Amino acid sequence: MADNPNPGNFANRPKEEVQAAAQKGGQSSTTGGFASMDPDKQKEIASQGGKASSGSFEKGSEAAKEAGRKGGQSS
Repeated sequence: MADNPNPGNFANRPKEEVQAAAQKGGQSSTTGGFASMDPDKQKEIASQGGKASSGSFEKGSEAAKEAGRKGGQSS
């Protein structure tokens, strides 16, 4: 699959690979993430209001403003 320019597009994947994914019936292949956490841990993180985020931008930076403008544009 290394030569596939867009591996996220199922039309570009081998038929066997698509069938194997379809047989999972929409079940996630991962077991981690926020939804799988203990409810108390979720509340602890949620109460921090995004402060636990790694944060890609410094608040108010030009890069953040530009990303916001790009994110608001329709494609």
